Amino acid sequence: MPQDRLKRLIYRSCYTGTKELDLVLGGFARTRLAGLDASQLDRYEALVDAENPEIYAWVIQRETPPAEHDTDVLRMIQDYARTSQA
Repeated sequence: MPQDRLKRLIYRSCYTGTKELDLVLGGFARTRLAGLDASQLDRYEALVDAENPEIYAWVIQRETPPAEHDTDVLRMIQDYARTSQA
């Protein structure tokens, strides 16, 4: 079951409907999700359930995320986005 969950989250991350978010979340999911613990995966899943424009604004730090999404997982994604851009 954990592998199924990872595959589902990776797929959702790669096909959000927003190209910029697909690149960031897809890359993060493919390279980092397997290293997250169950509670971090729960936080990640809750994050990808939010609206795409909001997620992207939080990731690029244009907007402050609400408390429920202001987590270690979002900070990992922000770091990934910052360091993976050429």
